Amino acid sequence: MRRTARNTFGNPFWMWTDFARKMAEMSMASAQVIAHRTTRMAAAGPRPSARDRKEFTRMGQEKVEASAESARAMAAHMMTMNLNRGVHAFSQMMNATTAFMSLAANRTPAQFVARQARLAETVARSAITAADLSTSTARLAKRGLKPIHSRATANARRLRKR
Repeated sequence: MRRTARNTFGNPFWMWTDFARKMAEMSMASAQVIAHRTTRMAAAGPRPSARDRKEFTRMGQEKVEASAESARAMAAHMMTMNLNRGVHAFSQMMNATTAFMSLAANRTPAQFVARQARLAETVARSAITAADLSTSTARLAKRGLKPIHSRATANARRLRKR
């Protein structure tokens, strides 16, 4: 069953599980591609054919392209992630400080209970913020993995046909 971003949105456990699945797929595909190409290099010997030279050149080009694409995707995500996380963390810190300080200015027991409830809600939102950070970090990792995963699996499919 294929998972979509909608199924995993906002759930760090599923985001990291999906990332691990993609890593496993990429690792298996890479092992197949490496085995195929290594065998081909050994069989080609010191004088590879034009077809082999084309494949061997393609190896290097794909690695450079995938690395650059991965770096671009991660940099773009980090630009927005850092700004959003910083603003959100500061906001949570200010809300928690305000809620905590308001406990000292109670006039009635009911007011004390209400302010404790507000503090508890603020702390719960902070836990949600931590989960959001984990989800955002998983998205960052997935965006960095995507170009490498797509090339490794495409190569495995292509080379399997030969």
